[in-house]
Amino acid sequence: MSDERHEDEAAKAFDPKLARRLLRYLKPYRARSIASVFLIILSSVVELAGPAIIAVSIDLFLKPVRGAKTLGFSARVGQFLESHHWMPTPLDGLSIAATIYLVALVAGFVILYTQMVMMNLMGQYIMYDLRKQIFTHLQKLDVQFFDRNPVGRLMTRVTTDVDSLNEMVTAGFVSIFGDIVVLLGIVVALFWMNWRMALVLFSITPGIILVSIWFRRGARITYRQVRVRIAAINAFLQEHISGMSTVQLFNREKEQYSKFDTLNVRHRDANLDSVFYYSVFYPLIELIETVGIALIVWYGGGQVIQGTLSVGALVAFFTYAQRFYEPISDLSEKYNILQAAMAASERVFHLLDTPVRIEDAGKIEATDVESIEFRDVSFAYKEGEWVLRDISFRVNRGERIALVGHTGAGKTTVTALLLRFYEPQNGQILVNGIDIREYTLASLRRLFAIVQQDFFLFTGNIAQNISLGDPDISREAIVEAARRVQADRFISRLPEGYESEVRERGAGLSVGEKQLLSFARALAFNPPVLILDEATSSIDTETERLIQEAIQMLLAGRTSLVIAHRLSTIRSADTILVFHHGEIRERGTHEELMQLAGLYRKLYEIQYREAVTA
Repeated sequence: MSDERHEDEAAKAFDPKLARRLLRYLKPYRARSIASVFLIILSSVVELAGPAIIAVSIDLFLKPVRGAKTLGFSARVGQFLESHHWMPTPLDGLSIAATIYLVALVAGFVILYTQMVMMNLMGQYIMYDLRKQIFTHLQKLDVQFFDRNPVGRLMTRVTTDVDSLNEMVTAGFVSIFGDIVVLLGIVVALFWMNWRMALVLFSITPGIILVSIWFRRGARITYRQVRVRIAAINAFLQEHISGMSTVQLFNREKEQYSKFDTLNVRHRDANLDSVFYYSVFYPLIELIETVGIALIVWYGGGQVIQGTLSVGALVAFFTYAQRFYEPISDLSEKYNILQAAMAASERVFHLLDTPVRIEDAGKIEATDVESIEFRDVSFAYKEGEWVLRDISFRVNRGERIALVGHTGAGKTTVTALLLRFYEPQNGQILVNGIDIREYTLASLRRLFAIVQQDFFLFTGNIAQNISLGDPDISREAIVEAARRVQADRFISRLPEGYESEVRERGAGLSVGEKQLLSFARALAFNPPVLILDEATSSIDTETERLIQEAIQMLLAGRTSLVIAHRLSTIRSADTILVFHHGEIRERGTHEELMQLAGLYRKLYEIQYREAVTA
């Protein structure tokens, strides 16, 4: 949570480096980007034409003024028409002006519609590209990264933060150009029509600037608070919904509700703070706008009475003044979108910049396993806290090696290093006499299938969970794998057999049934090496009896590593390695270790006594 807070507080209002990096995602769509900018500018120009057409209609046809010194754009249009000896009657002139105004409105609609569709399509494509890049990067990160980062926070990166960037692309990035063009166009038009009255209107600009600065600063702070607190809620929900059975088992509903309520209140209060700034900012802008309009009516009305300003020019001034404040309000809102995008992009790029510790730099394609060797391997999850110390052993083709020891002795870490989920700090791990880092990561992991103590089932059906969607695994191979581990017994009783739905994390299936499916999954891939990591620790005695025969048959002639608390499952192993405090203290067959009367015999006797007592 502290990392999340640090990321948000470190976010800048505008970071040029982040902006340049974001612009890279526009490169594949540069043609659309350029076209969108052109269309938004064209739309702004069309928008500026409206008040000018109204001014011309009033001054030349509805209430012609002759002799007023300042007629602005109307005077120039009139001079042009007279010089070409074509001045329509008032009725015809009004009809022509109305037609031009209608054409401008329709053209503005078509241009703006095209631009919005184009930008939203581009935003969706950019979101698709970015989410694909994030997910691809997540799949390359080491297991330790996921141990240290809550799933809820990572989900926020892929969903909410990417949505913030999409909002910048679709509603902020290009629209800023349109707002700037409108502002500049109105300023030029007003000074062209009457520079004195333009100065009167712009006299309230300092007030707008001060209010906007106050709003940006306050909104920036509250936005960060909202982002921090929604990330905390996501992380909390993911963790507690996944562990809801534990919460209910120990009757902790009230306590967890209280924790969630605290997080929810903090998130609500942060949003209420942001509501305060919005509720003050827009009414203040409206108030300042009203003052500006009043100044126009007072000063401009006096000039009309004195005959130095036309009615059309006053109406145009009035209309332009109203439109002048809209892009200012929009720019303040775009600032918030930009701030959101900067904060979101910093978090997203921080994730994308997380180094891939397990580099897939190998060139050799592994196809089979003749031998596996650990040479003086030492490993620590945290610096100085060694989990494994100088581990050395060799597994030849077809051998069955068992790893036993107390919980925390380092047995599972051995398999994690073999599969390159982590890298050892010292020593080498060799397959066929070659360092495993020389193999491509995909081909190395294809050599192994692992049945873990902590098995995982995905949403889908039974067949998909066995094959994991691999098209190379046929339906016959799926059925055969299930039959050989006795899983077909319960699958055949399901309403739709192998097409039966598997809900999230295997809800609705017993622990034993899920474990059998994980066995079938490992066997369906038919790897050279099979790893059983406490594979029967969650299975009841009856279920274990059903699969023991199948396991023994499948392990025959297959290279295998077996990690088990139940020593009865590994008595037939070719070699048993006894781990203690990260070191191999004993090694040998079951009979040899029993005669040694060391750690293994103590473990065996303890389990034997527990079994007899039970």
